[in-house]
Amino acid sequence: MATRGLITEVLDQRRFAVSGASTDKSKPGNQVYRALKAAGYEVYAVNPKADKIDGDTCYPSLDNVPERPDCVVTITPPAATEETIHVAAHLKVPYLWMQPGSESTAAFNLARGFSMQIVSGGPCIMEEIKARDSE
Repeated sequence: MATRGLITEVLDQRRFAVSGASTDKSKPGNQVYRALKAAGYEVYAVNPKADKIDGDTCYPSLDNVPERPDCVVTITPPAATEETIHVAAHLKVPYLWMQPGSESTAAFNLARGFSMQIVSGGPCIMEEIKARDSE
């Protein structure tokens, strides 16, 4: 579980990529993307099966995003999360937020091996944004 200090540090970043962003407004991948945008972050959608999400360009892979994100939020099955971690490490992305369901011990250990700062094992980024906005 991430510390409160690490969660605050991640939410202080400005540029996020959402791996597993969805065109379906009922899915968490769309909800997280919209929540980050609504909170004022610069957000890039990543999904190889979509061209646009909410009218914004959707990139097929993290390495197609035009600027290096400060944090990658994963909303993908654990195997896809592990693939994303490899790309994020190559791009030297410092933070990784694995949404509940996208994490695995292998993904956590992989990200830790690349010296990434990791939020995993529980907190939903949307809940943390809401809590921060209400402070």
